[in-house]
Amino acid sequence: MMKGNINQELTGRLRNNDIDAFNSLYWKYHAAIYNNALKIIRDPVIAEDIVQDVFITLWEKRNTLDPALDVSGWLFVVSHNKSISFLKQKLKESFLQSTLASPAEDTLYPPNDFSNSQVIILEQAIEQLSPQRRKVFELCKVQSRTYEEAARELKLSKHTVKEYLSGAVISIKEYIKKHPEYSTLWLYAFLF
Repeated sequence: MMKGNINQELTGRLRNNDIDAFNSLYWKYHAAIYNNALKIIRDPVIAEDIVQDVFITLWEKRNTLDPALDVSGWLFVVSHNKSISFLKQKLKESFLQSTLASPAEDTLYPPNDFSNSQVIILEQAIEQLSPQRRKVFELCKVQSRTYEEAARELKLSKHTVKEYLSGAVISIKEYIKKHPEYSTLWLYAFLF
């Protein structure tokens, strides 16, 4: 029996609330989903939490799954999305902490006026980056990796990482400038 057929059978059984089918999928994909999350998150404990969250979501959404589609692709998409959501939340928290820790004296808005719309603008600015610049920005700014660590992980030179990060920061600043209602000095402070 081919992999797709086995997964289709397991998905069909899962739709019928078969806990053994769920357990089979869990043990079949747990390690791969964990490794996928770990590549993005770089924290084993958080990666394991994401795996648990992915499989909770699988159980909650079991009745909406299409048995004709391979459930492994669904699992990887969900794990990727949950990992990225975690990084975005971490970015938001890091941004808020840096803003509260050292607010600029001449900001237009006090730190307690920090709004979700400002984070959304920052997230949109990051989303518009090329995939390589976004990855470097996430590693260096969100995950606080050194240039050397990012270079090793991405198999790039340290100089290339610096160039990508510099380009990402410039691009994000330009994006924020197009939204003057959000371009406060304390928003820029996070990018330095």
